[in-house]
Amino acid sequence: MDKRKWTIPLTLAGLGGVGAMLFSPRGRKLIRSAAGRMGVTTGRLAAWNDAAQNELNHIQQAVEELEQSLGTHTAR
Repeated sequence: MDKRKWTIPLTLAGLGGVGAMLFSPRGRKLIRSAAGRMGVTTGRLAAWNDAAQNELNHIQQAVEELEQSLGTHTAR
């Protein structure tokens, strides 16, 4: 099956679907609803990101303490 002959029709169908969503009342309602939920999700994601960064900092500190307790050894 030659994929190249389907590229333009599938692209146009996809763009047509996006256009229908943007210009229909129901599509605009769905987009507004999704955009409204993004604000809540973004706050949760930022909180998770902060917690993950704190955990990575603790792990880095533990690795550095382990390195100090074992002493550094350079391979020759």
